[in-house]
Amino acid sequence: MKLNNAALTKLPIATPSYDRGKICVGIAHIGAGHFHRAHQAMYIDRLLQRGLAHEWGICGVGVLPGDWPMRDVLRDQDGLYTLIVEKPDGSRDAQVIGSIIDYRYAPDDPEAALEVLAAPSTRIISLTITEGGYRDPDGPAFALITEALARRRDRGIAAPTIVSCDNIEGNGDVVGRAVLANAESRDPALAEWIAEHARFPSSMVDRITPSTTLDMAATVRREFGVDDRWPVVAEPFTAWVLEDDFADGRPPLEEAGVLLVDDVRPYELMKLRLLNAGHQCLAYFAHLCGFEFVHDAARDPLLAEFLLAYFQFEAIPTLPPVPGIDLHDYSCTLLERFANPGVRDTVSRLCAYSSDRIPKWLLPVIQDNLASDGSVRLAAATVASWARYAEGVDEWGNPFEVVDQLADSLVPIARSQHENPTAFIEITAVFGDLAQQPRFVQAYSWALDSLQRKGARATLEELLQ
Repeated sequence: MKLNNAALTKLPIATPSYDRGKICVGIAHIGAGHFHRAHQAMYIDRLLQRGLAHEWGICGVGVLPGDWPMRDVLRDQDGLYTLIVEKPDGSRDAQVIGSIIDYRYAPDDPEAALEVLAAPSTRIISLTITEGGYRDPDGPAFALITEALARRRDRGIAAPTIVSCDNIEGNGDVVGRAVLANAESRDPALAEWIAEHARFPSSMVDRITPSTTLDMAATVRREFGVDDRWPVVAEPFTAWVLEDDFADGRPPLEEAGVLLVDDVRPYELMKLRLLNAGHQCLAYFAHLCGFEFVHDAARDPLLAEFLLAYFQFEAIPTLPPVPGIDLHDYSCTLLERFANPGVRDTVSRLCAYSSDRIPKWLLPVIQDNLASDGSVRLAAATVASWARYAEGVDEWGNPFEVVDQLADSLVPIARSQHENPTAFIEITAVFGDLAQQPRFVQAYSWALDSLQRKGARATLEELLQ
């Protein structure tokens, strides 16, 4: 049965119990991709199911040309989609999420997108634009936000709260700097108004959510009888820690399981340096060992031992205490989450866009351990595994595509490291001064040489001896 409003009472799975026609837009979300739909939109749906957030419905906003499939699907399905929760035992739950009640596609109609961002009822603007989306404060997301804020100021409308939900340390500060830089270049007085009235709380978001595939849509049709062109699959675990600093009110998010705190940083560092950096520690070695799926790699005893060693000896020593959380227990739970076969997350997804991820998630661990005389052997080996992966040829001589914003420069440099072993880490735009740190260079050079001469498994075995 085709998924839309008319089908809601006839579907064999859980559907919204609230009247979607009475829900107003209170949140405009830029980048309504698979993660947003499995995470923030799910939390708002929880509140709507309890009758707690009728003024906090979501309007998705697409800013990139590649967002057109989401535009078409959400339009055809009245903003509805299926969330599939894959459990480690192989069972799965399905529910229809109804919190996205509108969608605006800026490349086709920038005025419509701007007006929802500038509307008095839109009190929160949130973003999932990936780590790379913050590189350019003049990018489409920030240009759109700045123009909307200018309209609000000129019309006497209150400034909103702007919430980054991307995996970046201090993401509230990062998005604030980007918006203010864009505004400053346009109108310094506007930047002053934004700095005084808007709020940019930091957040930590956590849920493993692979990209939507045609296979997922086929599974939803076959097992649940729902014709959904863009369902989303996620693990059971979900967490959202949010700084409680809002300009113009907020939904009662604590009623949906969100942790509202004064200081997100301990939670944020835990997640970035364990889960996110852990994914990178696993990804390149897994690819070089021939794994396609993350759960298969995480179940390999050698890779699992390497990952747990990274957590215990290099990542956890750099972390402050996290209220209510045992970091060693959390790291063991991560391995169980990575090994969930139902999620079917791909190694290639974890390997993509590494030049945006490694500097934000893994390099801070290396830098802190260099400063404190801590171990860097395992993190340096991870960087070496990325450098070896970036050559674009596997251990059997088969070429593959390196998906990265900087691929055109990274791949030739990686291929030159047979003659110049430190060529890759001399890319200062990615690594800063790491190539000038003797202790790191020694560990990195050993790992890269071993990877090239002996391969990934032999390198891991020697590392863990």
